[in-house]
Amino acid sequence: MVELLPSILSADFARLADEVAAAERGGGTAIHVDIMDGHFVPNITIGPPVVKSLRKVTKLPLDCHLMIENADEFIPAFADAGANWVSVHYEACRHLHRSLELIAHHGMQPGVVINPATRVNLLVDILPMVHHVLIMSVNPGFGGQSFIPFALDKIRHLAELRREMGLAFRIEVDGGVAHDTVAQVVKAGADLLVAGNAVFGGGQPEQDARALLKAARDAAGE
Repeated sequence: MVELLPSILSADFARLADEVAAAERGGGTAIHVDIMDGHFVPNITIGPPVVKSLRKVTKLPLDCHLMIENADEFIPAFADAGANWVSVHYEACRHLHRSLELIAHHGMQPGVVINPATRVNLLVDILPMVHHVLIMSVNPGFGGQSFIPFALDKIRHLAELRREMGLAFRIEVDGGVAHDTVAQVVKAGADLLVAGNAVFGGGQPEQDARALLKAARDAAGE
């Protein structure tokens, strides 16, 4: 089943509870939270206090994407704040296996993320450990960027590995997922779609989320 994960990076933070509620009514099934530290990526966003506030206004899973150095130091704080899924970057983790174990140890679903230039094959050994693999289809750091087309080959390759290895991890895609790209992304094998600008950018998150999810499910034949 294809799911839509609205990304609050593009939401109006002064009205965050309302924006999240609207995206949820539009069919969002988890809320994607982009955590950036200004070191690993060229932007600074939010941390555990905002996750804790979000936890009070939605029962949906909170999908926290850690674009940070030293992720291990912050995993306990995100668990305490109420995060459900936590993903860390292959490129930022010196000991990726340990970081994924730490996420699971704190009762959260572990995920791994790869940037556009990182090859899928590098993840083979840890795929049995993860709940989801997040393929970045833009270079992380800012919302509203254009989709990088070669991400589709990586999604297909990952879907093939999932079949070959008999695993059930989800394939998540983040970056430039919009009405003009969503069908290709779903047909390549993605089932968790992160969308920020396409949901919140037009000021009608409920309608825009619903329309994007319909396009995705039509493409998937659901």
